[in-house]
Amino acid sequence: MGILYDDVVIISQPQKDGDPTVLTVNCPDKTGLGCDLCRIILFFGLNILRGDVSTDGKWCYIVFWVVGKNRTRWSLLTKRLIEACPSCSSASGISYYRSELQLSKPPDVFLLNFCCHDRKGLLHDVTEVLCELELTIKKVKVSTTPDGKVMDLFFITDARELLHTKKRKDETIEHLTEILGDAIISIDIDLVGPEITACTQASPLLPTAITEDGFDLELPDLARGGTLRSDYVSVMMDNTLSPAHTLVQIMCQDHKGLLYDIMRTLKDYNIQISYGRFTTKPRGKCEIDLFIMQADGKKIVDPNKQNSLSSRLRMELFRPLRVAIVSRGPDTELLVANPVELSGKGRPLVFHDITLALKMLGTCIFSAKVGRHVIGDREWEVYRVLLDEGEGLSFPKNKIEEGVWKMLMGWE
Repeated sequence: MGILYDDVVIISQPQKDGDPTVLTVNCPDKTGLGCDLCRIILFFGLNILRGDVSTDGKWCYIVFWVVGKNRTRWSLLTKRLIEACPSCSSASGISYYRSELQLSKPPDVFLLNFCCHDRKGLLHDVTEVLCELELTIKKVKVSTTPDGKVMDLFFITDARELLHTKKRKDETIEHLTEILGDAIISIDIDLVGPEITACTQASPLLPTAITEDGFDLELPDLARGGTLRSDYVSVMMDNTLSPAHTLVQIMCQDHKGLLYDIMRTLKDYNIQISYGRFTTKPRGKCEIDLFIMQADGKKIVDPNKQNSLSSRLRMELFRPLRVAIVSRGPDTELLVANPVELSGKGRPLVFHDITLALKMLGTCIFSAKVGRHVIGDREWEVYRVLLDEGEGLSFPKNKIEEGVWKMLMGWE
């Protein structure tokens, strides 16, 4: 016996304009559930203003207060949140939730291949359509020919698992053709084989061109200055306030996906949250209290483990992504990198935000590559965007770097 399927996720719309929407999740618990839910909320373009989490280790009750776009598809969000919870079974004709988890096979990878005449903002418009259709970009290669044509290769997966059907494929092509208009020359979508799929996975080494730029992927001993970071991060641990849990207190500046960054870090460390509270304060400050324990049900008392976890949390909140503008001889390249979860899932909407920022800055893209690379013991998603300087950059390089960073952090 469990709880009714319809009660797993409840979305309560605000009574008056300006108030947040309340998302309530009540289901069996699992390590990393908060991370999975926060990733979905981030993908739907919502910002979490406040959150409460409580669990007894078997069942959890989570409440998020969120704000976001007027065109949020709430019914689809409900469906995706339910899918992230432990699986559904049927008893006596009524759907219930059970705690047994089912392993799913990796999603099929498809190649979206199209050619069209170039224009400003083209890549973002295509990326936005793919996001709206719940098509996840795994890898991309974009290049511009001398005669002004664009050749785009997108390796994508389908959250709805329907892209193998003619209806879903035709729907995708129709939406893309509509946004491309008369610029379209050819377009096709094909399922790729395992040998091609393997090419979309992490390579053992980061390209030499990036490492030679000193593209920092770790937090330095002394936090560097400038705007490309959060202003302040404090992480404190206390084992005296609870007989069974370690209290983690975090104070920092708010940014897009803040709670996701915390939850993915704890998930990677296999840390369980028994109780947590997240609140935003005036002037963009946030306070987070988390009562946590290790997978064995014990506190974190080892000083080395405490230092490791607190240092990783500070790093992920101080600079959740890395952004840099570098010179490639006469050319200028934008580099963006973000860490991938141990589960293999990456931060949503990164390429969407990069292309949106460049579109708003009036900066054209000559070529773009997205791929995953293993650096040390971590996997990174690296975005390499070669900027088109045919008529000169519309803004100084440091302003482009700052504009992309602010868009990714939700400070635009």
